Amino acid sequence: MAGVSTKDIKTRIRSMESTKQITKAMEMVAASKLRHAQARVENSRPYFEILYSTIHDIVEANRDFSSPYLENRPVKKIAYIVIAGDRGLAGGYNSNVLKLVQSEIEGKDVVIIPIGKKSTDYFSSRKIPVLTTVYSDASAVSIGDCFSIAKQLSKAFLAGEFDEIRLAYTNFVSVLSQTPASIRLLPLIRETTGREGTRPTDVLYEPDGETVFQAVVPEYLGGVLYGALCESRASEHAARRTAMDSATQNAEDMIADLSLKYNQARQAAITQEITEIVAGA
Repeated sequence: MAGVSTKDIKTRIRSMESTKQITKAMEMVAASKLRHAQARVENSRPYFEILYSTIHDIVEANRDFSSPYLENRPVKKIAYIVIAGDRGLAGGYNSNVLKLVQSEIEGKDVVIIPIGKKSTDYFSSRKIPVLTTVYSDASAVSIGDCFSIAKQLSKAFLAGEFDEIRLAYTNFVSVLSQTPASIRLLPLIRETTGREGTRPTDVLYEPDGETVFQAVVPEYLGGVLYGALCESRASEHAARRTAMDSATQNAEDMIADLSLKYNQARQAAITQEITEIVAGA
């Protein structure tokens, strides 16, 4: 930093200290939100597991059972639910899931249901068809909204408007690891063999298994969507916490480097003044 005065260096040090305070505060906020998001993930899983078990038991108990939700037909149009965040400063959280979807929809007839401002802006800017922008604020999407989306898409699938419905979100593996994922919601995947060591349960459904199945599937999809939303929120907070921790560490390193340069410049100035005094004497 030759030619830079000690005053300029001091100004940069104060600026970096201010930045460090901001990133540290954001890290602490993200850590607090992460704990709540992890609790929601754990609480949402039992409901999803019970619905999945019910669907599995109905299908297994009736091997000749058929439903439009199980029908694999030629895929002409796909609906994608894409969950991203509302803000940046979260490392690769938003870009990773959006790149995954972009690679999958290349050359296909798709329509996007974006959840989150980043998702809405990404697909709108690329002129990719968007079904609705009602859910552009991911933090405001509730469990009721998830079930509403699931029921609307289930009706559209039965009506033949879409041949496949997929969900793209970020899977929360751990605080340090979050992976983007894309799963198929409809048609449902029918298991060809029963689970090892189990047999279909003798359960009577009123009025019948098919009616119950038709009613349970939209609820099941709503549960999956809400679970994915909880996973994505936890992933976003974890990614932001990691990014802000890294930014804080970088700020500390820069402050240490600038402090060293400040001391060197100050010492050089003192030495120069002493030399001038001695020469004048």
